[in-house]
Amino acid sequence: MINQLGRYEVLGELGQGAMGIVYKAKDPLIDRIVAIKTINLSMAMEEKEEYEGRFYQEAKAAGRLSHPNIVTIYDVGKSGEVAYIAMEFLQGRELRDIMNDSGLLPVDQVVDIVVQVAKGLAYAHEHDIVHRDVKPSNIMIVRDGHVKITDFGIARMASSAVRTQTGMVLGSPKYMSPEQVMGKAIDQRSDIFSLGVMLYEMLTGVAPFTGENVNAIMYQTLNAVPAPPNTLNQSVPEMLNFIVAKALAKGLDDRYQNAKDFAEDLKACRDTLPRSKTQIDISQPVAGEKKLADAIAMTGGKDAGDEEAKPAATAGLSTAFDSAAATMRLAALTGSSEDVDELSKTFKMARPSAEAMKQAAPKAPVRASSAQSARSVEHQVRVEHAPVGGGNGLLLIVVMLLLVGIAAIFLS
Repeated sequence: MINQLGRYEVLGELGQGAMGIVYKAKDPLIDRIVAIKTINLSMAMEEKEEYEGRFYQEAKAAGRLSHPNIVTIYDVGKSGEVAYIAMEFLQGRELRDIMNDSGLLPVDQVVDIVVQVAKGLAYAHEHDIVHRDVKPSNIMIVRDGHVKITDFGIARMASSAVRTQTGMVLGSPKYMSPEQVMGKAIDQRSDIFSLGVMLYEMLTGVAPFTGENVNAIMYQTLNAVPAPPNTLNQSVPEMLNFIVAKALAKGLDDRYQNAKDFAEDLKACRDTLPRSKTQIDISQPVAGEKKLADAIAMTGGKDAGDEEAKPAATAGLSTAFDSAAATMRLAALTGSSEDVDELSKTFKMARPSAEAMKQAAPKAPVRASSAQSARSVEHQVRVEHAPVGGGNGLLLIVVMLLLVGIAAIFLS
């Protein structure tokens, strides 16, 4: 372990990840304990420039932000082949660890946490910064349930010199927005979707979009509509179902347009909830090595910062969706032509042929709406009881009256 980084005296390791190590250190100038996030730059020149650029982007992005719910950046520097950021030392626990150890938190505490995250994101968005990787492992809970957003390492700023390559998706698969999955340009509404995914998981214990691999998760994100949270947790009020549904809307215009409105609705919901007496326990950190969450390319790898996803009770996703090709074929069945073109660019694959789409078409019967069921029953009875001759006119009238009654029942 190194003993010195710039003027900082390294006291120990806090965590380790693909990009570098996080140390606990002391700033001797003002006798302050800090956390120092590092990145080892001893790599190929092309990778070095990309990672160093993204690393300093984090410092620049978070350093511009001063908000109670965002980790404070103090300093940035370079020591040999190691670049570092000195930031606020947080005495608390990652939300991911708390969720893993504590199970479902009381609904009012869940809402409290998400309100604070939404407030921090709203402030960042007002300063033209999109986080791009909102998830439980990037949220810290400190004393008295106070929330801090960390890791703006893949944030996109209007003035950033670091550009995501065409077709490369950054973020964590389970928490990505549909537009991130498609490789489209994103704005603050992408963070809102990711926070909605986190809220759903905190309320139910399962992620809304799951699968055996990245492609399956991406397909669900684009196409699946998760069950209302209170079908999995009866403590969730109906109002929260609607808030979650709006945050998880596939269409940008149907989603919350800003995090402030999201927070306001959550606060209104919280005011209707009974207050839990117990507080979130942050005193017992999980033993063992912590892994830092990093940006990942969509290559089918698992996010090291996330636990294995439990299968959602309402998933309904075939295990056959196990390749980019399968995802392309199935997306072609449900998405618009423009969306398929975008996904084709992301996967760098040709559009599926008509024959491939035919093979991918679902064979299971689709449940019809009440009105469709009534029309189907009416059609079936008409066929089965079609008059053979003119003497069956009375029978036809009786059947039609019966059908009107059936339709009324279905439609009521």
